[in-house]
Amino acid sequence: MIDNYLNITSAKYQPIIEGHTKSVAIFIQVKGEAMEWAVPIDDANTHYQEIKRQVEAGTLTIADAD
Repeated sequence: MIDNYLNITSAKYQPIIEGHTKSVAIFIQVKGEAMEWAVPIDDANTHYQEIKRQVEAGTLTIADAD
């Protein structure tokens, strides 16, 4: 995995949607990007893997959904 290939400036869980019991995505803002990204909570997703890596490293915190 490339170290810090996403410069994530903020992360927030998606609100729970009908038919699910928990969030299914994390909204992230990436430095230099005008729009928010929705990253599925899926261990096979490389963006989610990077989010988890940054959280474990203590450089990123995921805010609760509204």
